[in-house]
Amino acid sequence: MNDTFRLTTRRADGDLALAALAGDLDLTTASTLRAEALDLIGRGHRHLVLDLEAVAFCDSSGFNALVAIWHSAKEAGGSLSLAAVSGRLARLLNITGLDTLLPAYPTTAEALAAHCQGGGTATA
Repeated sequence: MNDTFRLTTRRADGDLALAALAGDLDLTTASTLRAEALDLIGRGHRHLVLDLEAVAFCDSSGFNALVAIWHSAKEAGGSLSLAAVSGRLARLLNITGLDTLLPAYPTTAEALAAHCQGGGTATA
């Protein structure tokens, strides 16, 4: 694990933002993810798609950050979807039950298509 982490906004159109995450998502980086994602929501991009293809590791702090982002997006009338989730991370989402809150798609294109079709939201 290391503390190198980046969130890069690839697209921010209207109420939708696509951001790519890179690095480890852990205790030292979760607050950065949370702050940057909440900034996107605060700027009106209430529907977020997070591309996790380059996330090498995610611990409970990372999961907590994702849940906090989901809550904030939901409070703003939006959603949070995940794209390019690794097999290991997908398994952890399933084991923890977070897959019921955070829809995950194999690619960013599929996540964006689901959003455009109204399928990018999860309710709980």
